[in-house]
Amino acid sequence: MNTPNFVILYVDSPERSGAFYGALLGRQPVETSPTFVLFVLDNGFKLGLWSRHTVEPSAAAAGGGAELVFALDRPDAVDAAYTDWAGRGLTILQTPTDMDFGRTFVALDPDKHRLRVYWLNDGEQANGEQANGEQK
Repeated sequence: MNTPNFVILYVDSPERSGAFYGALLGRQPVETSPTFVLFVLDNGFKLGLWSRHTVEPSAAAAGGGAELVFALDRPDAVDAAYTDWAGRGLTILQTPTDMDFGRTFVALDPDKHRLRVYWLNDGEQANGEQANGEQK
C-alpha cells in the first residue's frame, strides 16, 4: 500500500486559511483558487485547504476532530515555537507542558483545526524515570 503524503483540511475561507498557513509555514502555496489552496513542504508532504462549502461529497465535520502535528528536535524548540505562535495571535489550547511522550503544546488554526507541536523524549518520562520505571 502507498504511504499517505497529502492531508486536506476543510476550511471556511481558503484565502484566509492560505494566508494563515503561508505565514506559519514560511512559504507560498503552489496552487491557489477561490475554493482550494495547496502547499507542498520540503519533504514532499502536501497540505490542501478546500472550501467546506464546495467540497463534494459534502462534509459535516468541522475542525478539532484531528491534529496536524509538527515534530521538533529539542524541547526548547517547542517553547520557542510556542512563543512565536502566541506572538502571532494563534489561539492556544495547551501551553507547553511535559507529557509522557515528551514536551508539547496545542494551538488552533482559523477553522479550529488542532495544531500540535511536540518533541519526542525517546522513552524518558516527564518525571525523570526511564520508560522501564528506573530512575535516571
